[in-house]
Amino acid sequence: MTVWDFGSRLDALAADHRLRVRRTVSSPQRPHLTVDGRELLSFASNDYLGLAAHPEIVQAAQAGAERFGVGSGAAHFLSGHSTAHAQLEAALCEYSQCESALLFSTGYLANLALLTALADRETLICADKLNHACLNDGARLSRAEFRRYAHGDIAHLRSLLDASDAKRKLIATDAVFSMDGDVAPLAEMLALAERHDALLVVDDAHGFGVLGPEGRGTLAELGLRSPRIVVMATLGKAVGTAGAFVAARRDIADWIMQTAPCYLFTTAAPPMIAQATLKALDLVREGDALRRALRENIAHFRQGAAPVATARGWWLGHGVTAIQPLVIGDNATALRVSDALLRRGIWAPVIRPPTVPAGTARLRVSLSAAHTFDDIDRLLAALREVPA
Repeated sequence: MTVWDFGSRLDALAADHRLRVRRTVSSPQRPHLTVDGRELLSFASNDYLGLAAHPEIVQAAQAGAERFGVGSGAAHFLSGHSTAHAQLEAALCEYSQCESALLFSTGYLANLALLTALADRETLICADKLNHACLNDGARLSRAEFRRYAHGDIAHLRSLLDASDAKRKLIATDAVFSMDGDVAPLAEMLALAERHDALLVVDDAHGFGVLGPEGRGTLAELGLRSPRIVVMATLGKAVGTAGAFVAARRDIADWIMQTAPCYLFTTAAPPMIAQATLKALDLVREGDALRRALRENIAHFRQGAAPVATARGWWLGHGVTAIQPLVIGDNATALRVSDALLRRGIWAPVIRPPTVPAGTARLRVSLSAAHTFDDIDRLLAALREVPA
């Protein structure tokens, strides 16, 4: 055995029931998928409004490919910034009611870019304990002083800010937390940002398109606006396409564009994706009926899942967003439940440490406006039947 023996490390992951399995989908993203040659009812997607395979978006992508080709060919500051990118940034800026919007190929890349551009060794970053990994990685790469507060704990956050004499301070949080589905106390965070002359960085990946008037996101839902707020939102979830954007006041967005290596040295996303997203954004804006259907599906699931969770000794998350965790506990039991659902033709993925804290392995049920009550009832019936 050598220090490069990854086989034994993989064996250790397997023994702890932490090996992940990659499944192959051979159909468009919909509630009913073809997965590894099988037809499955899926609760594994973040396609919250059911737009990923919408024919108008597909047609817009095809038209974009015909006009621009497939690849962008270069980074944005070279020849990669197309009219489709420029039009999408303008549309996102207007839709988000911000001074400036900046496109990225992925949400992970966007958070790395904005934190490494905005923070440095003279900055304190305070981050929620349950933030997405990209916010944590961005904070570490920035070389700032990095402190994490207990999940949603405003008193703990306040104490970290009060105790610091850092030149600059920044608060970083998910808006809707990706594993629990709950919403951050953003109003209280903004008040602390005002008090400490801090920036508030909000990852709204799971709220954008779903919450707020016209789906404009979690901050719009809460009626919060401030020049201190920097928002990152993804386009591959409720919007149904791919990529992400950062919305902020103009000087902040310009500074990120000019200084973030993740922006400067990355090939721009395909223009055809930007063209498709322009159409998707129209559908999101007009999607009140889809958001209403999603809310009804969430309520229907929670009503049926609560007694199942109680009877099984599981925990159903408190959040009322599309992310509905059923916390089972240990890895092996959660895997058995997920596998038993698969045998019944239902895909509800299991999430284990280190993605979630030890002892909180769970089924992460992701609901969509495209699910029917019959789909949800089938899942609930299977949850009642599967051995734990």
